Amino acid sequence: MTRIAIAGAAGRMGRTLIQAAAATSDLKITGAFERADSPAIGRDAGELAGIPTVGVAVSAALDAEFDVLVDFTRPAATLANLEWCARKGRRMVIGTTGFDDAGRKRIDEAARKIGIVFAPNMSIGVNLCLRLLDLAARVLGEQADIEIVETHHRHKLDAPSGTALGMGEVLAQARGRKLQDVAVYGPRSGERKPGSIGIASVRAGEIVGDHTVMFAAAGERVEITHRAESRLTFAHGALRAARWLAGRGPGLYDMQDVLALR
Repeated sequence: MTRIAIAGAAGRMGRTLIQAAAATSDLKITGAFERADSPAIGRDAGELAGIPTVGVAVSAALDAEFDVLVDFTRPAATLANLEWCARKGRRMVIGTTGFDDAGRKRIDEAARKIGIVFAPNMSIGVNLCLRLLDLAARVLGEQADIEIVETHHRHKLDAPSGTALGMGEVLAQARGRKLQDVAVYGPRSGERKPGSIGIASVRAGEIVGDHTVMFAAAGERVEITHRAESRLTFAHGALRAARWLAGRGPGLYDMQDVLALR
């Protein structure tokens, strides 16, 4: 039995994680956390998620006994939780996006002490797509123009999405480039620069998450698309990562490791 705790328990992903974890037989929710001023403090995590009670009250402090903390919050909150987990020797699954270089460096440093699964997207389908994108970019080479279009709900703060950036990194690496050298963001005008990778973001409605990568070559076009219909797809992937991580030592891992796709 793997004991998990959930950060941001009152958020959309937090509630979804509680629902998904409570439906399993091999995971036990032993902690649920929120910011100190949240009205969810003191409520049962199950009740908060709209399911039967799980006997765990939402707390403002990381004071529970757990094996893995699952965190889909915001960069500042995640980094604070990371510091605590590194000090206490607790593992983390990090689905938070929007980290700057300094934040990523802190995650790298913490991974010397604890096991961390850090991925821009926990969906099993998306991670399969990453492998397909690598293959397509290697086969089509520079002959195809590449465009990434990602669409999310109106409340998402970061753009482009972490998943779109992750896709861009895979595509650039397959071509022997660095994304920072070839990426072109948002609306643009003028003739396309050869070898560039376009990345565009759309924020609208309640769309959970769509990502399409277009390879446009002379006379043909290949598109690889992933559409998330429910946040449960991310929750199931994150819980799979938590199970996998429970038996691992210090190190920085991602979903390619969890799914044995390398």
